[in-house]
Amino acid sequence: MRPVADLLRQAPLIDGHNDLLWALREAREKGDVLDPAGPCPQLHTDLPRLEAGAVGGQFWSVFVPSDLPADQAVTQTLEQIDALFELIRRNPERLELAGTSDDVERIAAARMVASMLGVEGGHAIGNSLGTLRILASFGAGYLTLTHNDDTDWADSATGERTHGGLTRFGEEVVRELNRCGMLVDLSHTSEETMRAAIAVSEAPVLFSHSNARSLCDVPRNVPDDVLELAGRSGAVIQATFVPWFLTREGAVANAAGWEELRRLRQEFPDDREAVGKAMDAWFASQPAPPSSLADVADHIDHIRDVAGIEATGVGSDFDGVESVPDGLEDVSRYPALFEELRDRGYSDEDLGKVAGRNVLRVLREAERVGSRLRSERPPSTVTIEQLDG
Repeated sequence: MRPVADLLRQAPLIDGHNDLLWALREAREKGDVLDPAGPCPQLHTDLPRLEAGAVGGQFWSVFVPSDLPADQAVTQTLEQIDALFELIRRNPERLELAGTSDDVERIAAARMVASMLGVEGGHAIGNSLGTLRILASFGAGYLTLTHNDDTDWADSATGERTHGGLTRFGEEVVRELNRCGMLVDLSHTSEETMRAAIAVSEAPVLFSHSNARSLCDVPRNVPDDVLELAGRSGAVIQATFVPWFLTREGAVANAAGWEELRRLRQEFPDDREAVGKAMDAWFASQPAPPSSLADVADHIDHIRDVAGIEATGVGSDFDGVESVPDGLEDVSRYPALFEELRDRGYSDEDLGKVAGRNVLRVLREAERVGSRLRSERPPSTVTIEQLDG
């Protein structure tokens, strides 16, 4: 039987979401300078373990907090992009920026990590389609429409849900993403935003790090009717390793965390730093809900059963969470997950689809749609004020 690691290298394995860049930024702000070129046991991710995990492609999250003022959000997003470019510059034999699906295949075939930008949250564009296009010109592969808070034009799964999904400007953001050839990422969005974006988008959408709500009932996960819709539209849902999104115990812990955050925001309405420190202390006092590699496989099974094998993928969220499932301790452990899937009856062809071929398909389709739309219409110059008042 063919070794799973060899299969992953050929597929290639493409992870939809990794927060290494933010982890490095936080460490730097505390006075710790970490170099992931060598072993970094404080993190889930470093380059030696990426190689051990047979990772061929990675969407690196250029996350910044969603409660930042718009100008700060845009500035910090650019700083995170610059941090990725610098990481690649320092490691040219191991990392290369990938702007297209062909780039991903070429770089992965050379046993390097094809590095793509994932912009996590629509707040990063500052309500500007021009800013969106600049991010596209830097090579951004997707825009997650929201993070933990509503934007001015889209509802978050964990926000106030003020818009009923997408506003007219939100729909225009989706159309401009299509025109730019970028993927519309619906992780973190409300189910109303999910349905609206799938209806508007001319290209398949992505869920870069989400699980199945029927197995873990949290707002961040995807309900079955949306999974069915996603499957019919050619989308990919990349199962995530976040313990709070995996099990019923995780759902209970997740609800308690959000209740504490709401309480702290009422106590410190104008002090986001105080809220952040208090939440860090609260999480440190709470045991992580138990979870395992098998729980992640259960979600992949469910997504396959509801949306189809063509809709499956993996989006770990490594270095974006403090705790991870047993058996998936860091980026070297992907082969163990795929061994579990093989033991459950997945063929080598199916494993290749879960690993990365499905993601390559949606990347290619987004590129094809973008090329067509750019030949049909100029960049949109409308503003949020013009469309939403």
